[in-house]
Amino acid sequence: QVRLVESGGGLVQAGGSLSLSCAASGSIFRIVSQGWYRQGPGTQRELVSSITAGGSTNYADSVKGRFTISRDNVNNAVYLQMNSLKPEDTDVYYCNARIYINPTEWGEYWGQGTQVTVQG
Repeated sequence: QVRLVESGGGLVQAGGSLSLSCAASGSIFRIVSQGWYRQGPGTQRELVSSITAGGSTNYADSVKGRFTISRDNVNNAVYLQMNSLKPEDTDVYYCNARIYINPTEWGEYWGQGTQVTVQG
């Protein structure tokens, strides 16, 4: 069993910064990738940013230059530093990870979600 536990988020004024953290625990053989998605009411969950085990990163166009993803391989954690926040960044943010639980079985796992609210 794999568990993703998120922390961070909250309320901030436009132009401010927030950081999110997500730690994976449980039966982890190898992490393939980790990332962050966000979802607003009545909308589809969308990718914000991801990072592979090799360190390759990917960002949504809307957050490029403002958000930075990083990871801690020792603690199986992923972080999202969000700067220059805009009201349109307001959403519930979900941690995501693709993890092998043994040499042949892998699954996709989600955190519980954390609210980010940016007041304009």
